[in-house]
Amino acid sequence: MTKVVKDTIHAQGIEIGIYTTDFENEFISLTDIAKYRNEDDPRFVIQNWMRNRNTIEFLGVWETLHNPDFNRVQFDTVKNEAGANRFVMTPTKWIEQTNAIGIVSKSGRYGGGTFAHTDIAMSFATWLSPEFQLYIIKDYRRLKADENSRLSLNWNLNREISKLNYKIHTDAIKENLIIPELTAAQKSFVYADEADLLNVAQR
Repeated sequence: MTKVVKDTIHAQGIEIGIYTTDFENEFISLTDIAKYRNEDDPRFVIQNWMRNRNTIEFLGVWETLHNPDFNRVQFDTVKNEAGANRFVMTPTKWIEQTNAIGIVSKSGRYGGGTFAHTDIAMSFATWLSPEFQLYIIKDYRRLKADENSRLSLNWNLNREISKLNYKIHTDAIKENLIIPELTAAQKSFVYADEADLLNVAQR
């Protein structure tokens, strides 16, 4: 089972959920962002955004660039209807009709709702309020900076541990495997052979 990593960002007092399954593509909660406009029923805000022809065209381009299984034929039908008074589009309907991957509907009372890839979520936030989007970007950057700092700290820690282990190992070789009778060439061979074993063990 793919591990899901969850996090949150904050913008003008609103907590916005984020999750990722591959540490590359992050999905931000459109439901949480929409609460900026309608806290009681954010679904209507998302549906109004998806009724817009420009939105449909943007989503279509995103899917074309990132989704080899995107249903282009069905997308063309949706695009032709977008913008008309009778046109209604929901995240679930969009996913089912076009096999989209950029928007995801998650069930559950806690942590459920509509999520979208970061690219799409930022576009939605801009449509909703350019000012609010800037607050989202600011805290999103803060989150990324914190993550990079933690990764750098872990990398440096692992590096120091590896250096310490290597010194312990070479000292052990010197004390237990290197005997006075060995020639300089033989001693070098023993060190090299044990170093190769250590490198394999640390992978």
